[in-house]
Amino acid sequence: MSADKENLATKDVASLKESEAAEELARLVSEIAHHDRLYHSADAPEISDAQYDELRQRNDAIEARFPALKREDSPSERIGAVPTSGFKKVPHKVAMLSLGNAFSKEDVSEFLQRVCRFLSLSEIPMILAEPKIDGLSCALHYHHGKLVLAATRGDGNQGEDITANVATIADVPKSLAGSGWPEILEVRGEVYMERAAFQSFNAEQEAKSEKIFANPRNAAAGSLRQLDPKITAKRPLRFFGYAWGEVSQPLGKTLAQARAKLTDWGFTVTRPTTITSTLEELIAYYEGVLSSRAELPYDIDGIVYKVDRLDLQERLGFVSRAPRWAIAHKFPAEKAETILHEIHIQVGRTGSLTPVAHLEPITVGGVVVSRATLHNEDEIARKDIREGDHVIIQRAGDVIPQVVSVVAERRDGKSKPYSFPDTCPECGSHAVREEGEVVKRCTGGLICPAQAVERLKHFVGRQAFDIEGLGDKQVKFLFESGRIVRPGDIFRLEEADQRRADRLQNHPGWGKLSTENLFGAIEIRRGVSFDRFIYALGIRHVGRENARLLARNYGHPKAMLSALDAAADREGEAYQELLAIDGIGPIVADAVVAFFTEPHNREVVEDLITELAIEAFEIADTSGSPVAGKTVVFTGKLEAFSRDEAKARAETLGAKVAGSVSKKTDFLVAGPGAGSKAKKAEDLGIQVLSEDDWLKLIGDKV
Repeated sequence: MSADKENLATKDVASLKESEAAEELARLVSEIAHHDRLYHSADAPEISDAQYDELRQRNDAIEARFPALKREDSPSERIGAVPTSGFKKVPHKVAMLSLGNAFSKEDVSEFLQRVCRFLSLSEIPMILAEPKIDGLSCALHYHHGKLVLAATRGDGNQGEDITANVATIADVPKSLAGSGWPEILEVRGEVYMERAAFQSFNAEQEAKSEKIFANPRNAAAGSLRQLDPKITAKRPLRFFGYAWGEVSQPLGKTLAQARAKLTDWGFTVTRPTTITSTLEELIAYYEGVLSSRAELPYDIDGIVYKVDRLDLQERLGFVSRAPRWAIAHKFPAEKAETILHEIHIQVGRTGSLTPVAHLEPITVGGVVVSRATLHNEDEIARKDIREGDHVIIQRAGDVIPQVVSVVAERRDGKSKPYSFPDTCPECGSHAVREEGEVVKRCTGGLICPAQAVERLKHFVGRQAFDIEGLGDKQVKFLFESGRIVRPGDIFRLEEADQRRADRLQNHPGWGKLSTENLFGAIEIRRGVSFDRFIYALGIRHVGRENARLLARNYGHPKAMLSALDAAADREGEAYQELLAIDGIGPIVADAVVAFFTEPHNREVVEDLITELAIEAFEIADTSGSPVAGKTVVFTGKLEAFSRDEAKARAETLGAKVAGSVSKKTDFLVAGPGAGSKAKKAEDLGIQVLSEDDWLKLIGDKV
């Protein structure tokens, strides 16, 4: 960190060093995951949407500046939460993605510029703006005009079958009105509860001494997840339709046309809307809706901007968890004053010591907040945060709210500055802060139980092996009781349990049925995709996106291990090949090589390989593509497409896109201004194509 000790958590993204950015992404991961589970699965958030959005914004900004550091366990790769076990799971044929966020006029301007850059447009295309409803996402499937299935978003790839419950909502057509609807139509939207209805409903719940909900969104979600549809039918639920997933025929050429058809077929669409191609008019619309927000009968938490032309949406496509053609402009954060009772230190899976403020619970915007992140040692010192302080918290972050400032005038004169520990609170090992690092780390490594438990939690988590029944409490118990020490032990748990006198099923909270279900869930997960396997290992700086890049490049574990052994020679060809992967920078490359060449880690990996059936990385069927399996490098200025669109197009055709030229490069696509890469390609005898040559090769129009 810089000499002036500027706090990393509040440091401007543009001034972050690469090592600082990596630490920030790691911090954001742990903060967001907890609240994602509370929000999506338990319908009981501890923080506001605004707080959640603020952390998400910072995470996305860092990833945009340092794409090589992108972690797949970061918020940008998570959509929701794993479906609960009370409903049948339903796969989404078209993924239900989330949206990127904007928080200022500048953010919206940057979104519009990104659209224009990607599409190589000189003018902003028409943008449709609509309110962002604060409800529960839902997908309605119609076959031949009849409702046949309704599902929650879940984790974006699969949700919960809530057909019987959704069928009780008056706004949801059981049969489509009008004519001209597709044979297959999946309408997506939000289930919500109007504020007046929510207040009446909560009053009834209180009168019956039953559960009181914090806000209309939680009430809607809880009502929709009732196992008895008769209970859902008594709840005042509504539905807005505003998008679609699987369809057997196009709904029009623009969003505006599609919305008109949805209205004709019996759906209520979000209003008010506007369509414009200027930033000023979008912001004027945003400010107008914000000023009249209280007059709307339902809660909204922002405005969504979408490219109106559907053909442009298709070209823009998606990145990570979100479409490139849409963004949510969130409303400002809310703040409140409360008391900070204690500062607790949490130890992460990489040994990072993270301070968390335990607060006097307070309701901010309808959500009870009892914890807040303090980020790191410098954050505490910069703001002079002390135990016992009255503090201002801001409800505007990805998962955990943050302490904005201290109300110093309310101190009693007895408080003392907080002293950050020099030892790990879990194992007693020294905690050190390396040069250029923002956090202190426990040096205990493999002997630190907190790190071991956190690594195991990561391994079984939703984005990794996703083992149902192995939550945080279960993992901690299994570790502390000596049943699971390293990941491979998970897949030997049933066999080991049969040899123990204290069988798992005899412990409180387990039982025979839950134990059998756990063993079954573990067995199902013996088959795992190569990219999930890499991600689950918890390699520093390697999230889901980097895990996919590695899996795509190496194909299967044996090839990767062999290549990374060779990559230990930083001057060798194998290391250069690793660096050439588009999106993998030196920090990630060094972390990957260090992990796989460390003896203890290698032992864990090889142990897992003997227990698992790891699937080779699957690439979409591109058998008809002339560039399938080829490695392509783009350089110079492209004219028909932007560089990003060219890369995205190449990958859809099955090509590997590299960032630098090597012996394994098949094609160099060189536009005007190509420099050293073109020279190196010629020296290596690699085929150099003009942009027109490339377009002819892949069959696109010149």
